Amino acid sequence: MKKNLLFFCCLLSLSFAKAQTSEKLQPTKIIGTAYSVNYETDQVSTTVNTIANAFDGNYDTFFASYERSNTWVGLDLGEAHVITKVAYSPRKTRPERVILGIFEGANLPDFADAVPLYMVMTAAPEGKMTEQTVNNSRGFRYVRYIGPNYARCNIAELAFYGYKSKGDDTQFMQQTNIPDVIIHTTNSQQILDRENYVKGIINIISNNGQTIFSDSVEIRGRGNYSWTNFDKKPYRFKLLSKSQILNFPAEARNWALLSNHSDKTLIRNLLAFDISKRVKTPYTPAGRLVNFYLNGEYQGCYQLCDHIDVREKRVNVTEMKPTDITGDKLTGGYLIEVDAYAGSPDKWFQSNRGTKATIKSPKKSEIMTRQYDYIRDHFNRWETSVYASNFSDPNNGFRRYMDTYSFICHFLVGELAGNTDTYWSTFMYKQRGDDKFYFGPVWDFDIAFENDNRTYPINTKYGYDWLYQHGSVEGDMRNIVNRVLSDAALYSELRKTYANYRDWGYLTEEKLMKVIDNYVAEIDASQKLNFTRWDVLNQKIHQNNQPAGSYIGEINVVKNFLKERLKWMDTKLNYVYDPTNTDPYTEIGETFKADFQYWTNHSQIYVNNKKPACIEIFHISGKLMQRAESQNFVSVPLEQGVYVVRVLTNGNTQTVKCVIG
Repeated sequence: MKKNLLFFCCLLSLSFAKAQTSEKLQPTKIIGTAYSVNYETDQVSTTVNTIANAFDGNYDTFFASYERSNTWVGLDLGEAHVITKVAYSPRKTRPERVILGIFEGANLPDFADAVPLYMVMTAAPEGKMTEQTVNNSRGFRYVRYIGPNYARCNIAELAFYGYKSKGDDTQFMQQTNIPDVIIHTTNSQQILDRENYVKGIINIISNNGQTIFSDSVEIRGRGNYSWTNFDKKPYRFKLLSKSQILNFPAEARNWALLSNHSDKTLIRNLLAFDISKRVKTPYTPAGRLVNFYLNGEYQGCYQLCDHIDVREKRVNVTEMKPTDITGDKLTGGYLIEVDAYAGSPDKWFQSNRGTKATIKSPKKSEIMTRQYDYIRDHFNRWETSVYASNFSDPNNGFRRYMDTYSFICHFLVGELAGNTDTYWSTFMYKQRGDDKFYFGPVWDFDIAFENDNRTYPINTKYGYDWLYQHGSVEGDMRNIVNRVLSDAALYSELRKTYANYRDWGYLTEEKLMKVIDNYVAEIDASQKLNFTRWDVLNQKIHQNNQPAGSYIGEINVVKNFLKERLKWMDTKLNYVYDPTNTDPYTEIGETFKADFQYWTNHSQIYVNNKKPACIEIFHISGKLMQRAESQNFVSVPLEQGVYVVRVLTNGNTQTVKCVIG
């Protein structure tokens, strides 16, 4: 009996092994781009240089498409196969035309659900097959090779190896150590503008290829100058379902893919976001560098990040409804952008002093006339308060309509980055029942960190970059910011806030250089791919001052600028290191122990403690806002901002950072 069982197990094992044996898959049905090119006439052809040539075993023939981009050739395998290996040979005399060519597998005939199997990194030898192992466990019915951009496919021979199986989703190809974002539109429909969404499917591969996120998607163009002037386009996409992707804080449908094309370090935006977090800005957009593929073509190294909208873990104000047109409900929340590009098709207004602003929330399709009138008039009230004779009055001056802490955070990030676009595009939001505008989140640092020839060299200037030099400013924002900074109390608060973050070690040369080095190490392989796709390291793009000629050269521009900028800021704000000004919150955690609970809403911090304790609440600048002896429950009304709660009981201290937003 045992021998029979052993024999049966051996048969099963042999049968399973046979089923998993990889073999060359025969081209029973060749699929691909319909029209080829006749090079002798430069005309469309269906008889010469066709897709059949890619599988005829002859290295002297080849497939060449009539269209120069988005063309391909592959196989319909009839049923799912796990692909274990691909092989290819380039058109003779054109070996470089396979660089960045991509092999894909799919189970939909239009390849809308396709994921990459392999990307060719170097020119291949002619007249022979180059074989590459595929590390992908999912089975595919359809497989193909897509030629790189502007190459007319130009492939002499292809081969796929594998075995029949539906496979599983335990392993996918991830091109480098950063995530891959793969979007295919239905029937490879092109994305032509910033208004009309195109439907498709998105796959995001991360965790060394062991995690995949998939959903239906709609995608369109985004941006202003970057959309109309750059070949490497930025995009906005909308998921079918609200999702928390790549462990970002927000669960949302709308996301952005920034091209960072004029920023040849690819990291300026993320570096500015890091500084924003260091100065405790209430909300900083989440972002991460990714490899982006669109309809089977590698597009480059992009920044996947939050789309700026109203929701929890983003701009956390009350979302307006069409019925919110009277009383306290009419007062918020609103999200606007001081916007030099404001205009159709967005909902926008121009203030009494000529400053344009786009209303981001409520949406154009949902905003009511009373809501539009209210936020426009409230913006005018803020402008008027800035120019009033009593503008410095702490209760009736500009502070009535403007949160100074968020303004200072926003100002410091822009100034440390030397961002000439700080007041060209400025997000502001307003909460329900609160008269104040809050500045942020920070956004758009492509031409910051010494990347603008109009203000180069920034650190030799005496005045703040965008206020006194030739930077971009919308409407009356230069005068408004100048006027606000002329208030002695606010300028003192600015100096104190900067000094705290310098003294406490948040803004040191060592730490900022480490941030840059970490990004450089993270995207080393991806930046090389990006500049293979976009050969621009020796070109001036947009407002570039002077090409550095290499990626590390571009990084050194940022490093050298930031080192000098810290010195410049120290001088400008009369900063002198104070060793006694130590950070009292170095042990800040995210939650209390079981004896303590805390929570917040838009205007209060609540603390519930089970034992007698002293409860102290500090503004992040260090100002004590409340101290109470309590055994049970404490509720403290506060303005929007970042606070630290410290609970002292029986000689033990617990601290937690929280945001009133």
